[in-house]
Amino acid sequence: MPQAAGWVGLLKQRLSENQLAFRVINASISGDTTASGANRIARALNKTQPALTIIQLGGNDGLRGLSLSEMKKNLDRMIDIAKSHQSKVILVGVNLPPNYGRKYTQDFFATYQQLADKHHVALVPTLLEGFEEDPTFFQADQIHPTIEAQDDILDNVWPSIETALQLN
Repeated sequence: MPQAAGWVGLLKQRLSENQLAFRVINASISGDTTASGANRIARALNKTQPALTIIQLGGNDGLRGLSLSEMKKNLDRMIDIAKSHQSKVILVGVNLPPNYGRKYTQDFFATYQQLADKHHVALVPTLLEGFEEDPTFFQADQIHPTIEAQDDILDNVWPSIETALQLN
């Protein structure tokens, strides 16, 4: 899908429509893991100095069955780095298909809450709230949301953004 049609592109549009002068920088890389994100975040934050950092990584770690302790360590590091740059943080949880069993999936999901609690940062438990069971909102792989889901995804993240940026 075109980048402007994704939820981050829609976030730029919503901020503009509401005359909110925030710049949105999408530093995501498709297929990224938490290890890659942890290695890139300091450079990105040094360059952009954001007021708010939204961390939404881990799905590719989970789909590859990577170590949850490594994923947690990488997310923990990213949150620490963002906070050291005086950036507020929103951590976004990721859902996984049940491929790796109930325990792995539950432990994976719990990692996000544990880190949000530890660092006292906002948590959006999942981008998919309210439509995660509706196959019409997913591409053929039944993992990646369609263009039609992007407004709902933004609506799931927006309240945390409003709070973090004190828009409400």
